[in-house]
Amino acid sequence: MPLLPAPEPPPPDSRPGPSWLPASAREQLATTPFGLYVHVPFCATRCGYCDFNTYTSDELGPGASRSEYADTAISELRMAAHVLGPDLPTVQTVFVGGGTPTLLPAADLAAVLAEVRDLFPVAADVEVTTEANPESVTPASLARLREAGFTRLSLGMQSAVEHVLAVLDRRHTPGRPAQAAAEARAAGFEHVNLDLIYGAPGETDADWDASLDAVLAAPVDHVSAYALIVEDGTRLARQIARGEHAMPDDDVLADRYERADRRLNAAGLGWYEVSNWATGRAARCRHNELYWAGGNWWGVGPGAHSHVGGLRWWNVKHPAAYADRLLQGYSPEHDRELLDGDQRAMERVMLGLRLRDGLPLEHLSDAGRVRAAELVHERLLEATPWSRGRAVLTARGRLLADAVVRDLTD
Repeated sequence: MPLLPAPEPPPPDSRPGPSWLPASAREQLATTPFGLYVHVPFCATRCGYCDFNTYTSDELGPGASRSEYADTAISELRMAAHVLGPDLPTVQTVFVGGGTPTLLPAADLAAVLAEVRDLFPVAADVEVTTEANPESVTPASLARLREAGFTRLSLGMQSAVEHVLAVLDRRHTPGRPAQAAAEARAAGFEHVNLDLIYGAPGETDADWDASLDAVLAAPVDHVSAYALIVEDGTRLARQIARGEHAMPDDDVLADRYERADRRLNAAGLGWYEVSNWATGRAARCRHNELYWAGGNWWGVGPGAHSHVGGLRWWNVKHPAAYADRLLQGYSPEHDRELLDGDQRAMERVMLGLRLRDGLPLEHLSDAGRVRAAELVHERLLEATPWSRGRAVLTARGRLLADAVVRDLTD
């Protein structure tokens, strides 16, 4: 894959200062839940379905060093504290994602977290998550991460079946995720998640059942399950275009989802967001809940997105360009947008409706509330919550969540 071209040099006024964050975005900074996201863009290999901003060693080129990445991320953390200060918000969640964050030494991830604690006020019950490939952690590295203050581990399992993993270009052995989950528990991690993907070409009902069996046998309190989406530009999309694989079938995807929901619920993992199940409120991913509730977060790293008070911005994508801007004292921001009232209202409906707690009907327009009553009769919204002033998706409604959102916001 060719290297991404570096963006144009930053303009002279892109050095962050007191006015970098507009006054309108600061208005409720102290009272709005705040989290930090740290993107680690490195992967050992590129999965065929993935379109995230990630890079293998062969794709990085000069100027992008994995060994120096923790220091680079810390530079942006210091910039964030400068911009958000002097009255800094309290960090309630930290999420280190990727890529494969655990390709970095545990000491590097610990150093980033230590810097967060030095720069920001941090809640006593802060949730600190790192994603991991099951093959990229060991009992020793997990113990070091737990000692550093990480409380939650999210392991990319995707499937328990070898031929499905091969289609997805996943590079771990089928039994390793459950083993890594057990090692995380032994290291003292309070919460462990396994990620699944369903609907891969060639996956059968028996394959999906085998993956669910493996998850339910593992010592986890959270499961995420996502339908495979074929993204343009990925290896999988090219394989499908050449006829090497079939496109995922919508009816099969719906059946896979319903099967997962039944089995996870029966095992004591209840859905709290369309694609996420947990054993209870304490096991939910609070960082993701912050996103869905319209909270504030600063995204550190190449391509990372941030949101503060209706201002959204995103960083340059290539790690070399990202590092170079920070080295020069410039913001790594690539572009930004300030959401207006209508855009924020739309997002509130779109995100809130995906949650088990539902969306207050007062957030809908008059026409939207009328349509919500109709959707109750169509069995897409639950009747009892609606009578109490909330829109909550039924099991069938979750399968059609995007269409329900359109219905309520048109």
